[in-house]
Amino acid sequence: MTRTPAILALEDGTTFRGEGFGAFATVTGEACFNTSMTGYQEVLTDPSYHGQIVAMTATQIGNTGVNAADDQSRRPWVAGFVVRDISGIESSWRSENSLPRYLEGQGVPGIAEIDTRKLTRHLRDRGAMRAALSTEIDDADELIDRARTSRSMVGLDLAGEVTTTEAYGWTAEMVSERALSGFAAGAETAPATAALLQRLERPRRRIAAIDFGLKRNILDLLVSSGFDVTVLPATVTADEIESGDYEGVFLSNGPGDPEPVEYGIATVRGVLGRLPVFGICLGHQILALALGCETYKLPFGHRGGNHPVRCSARDQIEITCQNHGFAVDPGSIEKTTAHLTHVNLNDGTVEGIEVPGVAYSVQYHPESGPGPHDSRYLFESFGDLIESFEPSQIEVSQ
Repeated sequence: MTRTPAILALEDGTTFRGEGFGAFATVTGEACFNTSMTGYQEVLTDPSYHGQIVAMTATQIGNTGVNAADDQSRRPWVAGFVVRDISGIESSWRSENSLPRYLEGQGVPGIAEIDTRKLTRHLRDRGAMRAALSTEIDDADELIDRARTSRSMVGLDLAGEVTTTEAYGWTAEMVSERALSGFAAGAETAPATAALLQRLERPRRRIAAIDFGLKRNILDLLVSSGFDVTVLPATVTADEIESGDYEGVFLSNGPGDPEPVEYGIATVRGVLGRLPVFGICLGHQILALALGCETYKLPFGHRGGNHPVRCSARDQIEITCQNHGFAVDPGSIEKTTAHLTHVNLNDGTVEGIEVPGVAYSVQYHPESGPGPHDSRYLFESFGDLIESFEPSQIEVSQ
């Protein structure tokens, strides 16, 4: 594996020199860290990471290679990738390519052999910040300048850059094909495959999924929970949704600041009380804004598969997968018709809200991919909400 010198430069003037891998390129983005131990391919292809240079805190990355089945979207969305040690070999029966070759083909540069622990502590102390990563420029001062002149996440609508441009469906047949191909090589996984296929035979409900940065595993779990899904662009209007004869609306994850996504906020406000709504991540923030809540930027965000969240209704602690840099202001919930349902046990931030009988949302990723499965009940709950839903007039705080 050929490696070249590489530099990661932060806007505060801090620099890290290491070895480059992946594409020969220079990129800018917001530097952040992810604490997941596994699932680097799902992180790379999660549209919520659009515009970010992601550092993995796990020591060695790339051990299991990459494969098409684990992609969460049509391409990687990270601007750059930062690791302590990039594995020189890949060892997995599912591997179809090495991580360095994959990133090279996708135009994404990476940097290895830097102190990712030092970088993580720096970002936790100073907050997420703009950065530049290059495997072709050896001038640190030039990269610092590029970082300082790059765009900020605050006020940036990135949902419009990652959403689908055309509506499309996601069916039980598509999920069963992916499940069977993914589990085919291991006899021990046959019971899990059989259970999934049994769930796919349930009566179906038609829902609209608004794509603010949708992951494929979300679609698989929606379908396996009994829904026929039509994915719609982020710019879809409330009238277009209502004319589609859907029984519910799902609001997906996505990147960037929720406040500039005014078209999405207006759409959700238009369907509230007319159709049941379930949102996650950016969709959670957009639902909150549609109800009259406020949002703010977190110092360094929540990213990883090990975040503890307390669910008051179930009186349980869920270990969750998260990826977000903004959050709902808890004080603003009190002036709306929503109430708090989930709280982050690390820092007390809002992790879920609900308007009983109308809508609910969570800040984290209940679909995992990667991550724990503690929160998958939320997909089943959407069917219960649709079953009991009655149209009503929802008061929206201004």
